[in-house]
Amino acid sequence: MNVSIRPAVPSDADSMAALLNEIIEIGGTTAYETPFTREAMEVEYITSPGVMSCFVAEDGEQLLGFQGLFSPNDDDPARSDWGYIATFADVRSTGRGVGRKLLAATIAAARDAGVSTIDATIRADNTSGLGFYERMGFRDYDRIVGVPLNDGTPVDRVRKKLEI
Repeated sequence: MNVSIRPAVPSDADSMAALLNEIIEIGGTTAYETPFTREAMEVEYITSPGVMSCFVAEDGEQLLGFQGLFSPNDDDPARSDWGYIATFADVRSTGRGVGRKLLAATIAAARDAGVSTIDATIRADNTSGLGFYERMGFRDYDRIVGVPLNDGTPVDRVRKKLEI
């Protein structure tokens, strides 16, 4: 597999939405529960002013994954030098180094943006996501207890951080 990493562009939104929508449909590994349209994906991960960076991983024309880094909310001034990360890999491409390559690009972009710490907030039942971030050097620093899913089921969120 020849993985290349590049910044996401609006024309990637369709394939990004399809990849994430498959993960949402499977369930259990993302906080997202509502499928994305192409337009929503473009705004959320590519064109919104809060997007610090978004990279896609490809093998030729095939999208293998993507990773976004986002600015903190305006209501969190204590963490103005933090970035918030989200990573998604094609379910057939996990364990092949896609996430590691995406993270290298994201860390470089975060440093360029003056980010000192990257937060990854992961569903507590997402063992593969928790394991990925742990292997990448992220460490637990907080837990949000009982965030309800759309059906009311409470699921904790584990907050991990990486000092860069």
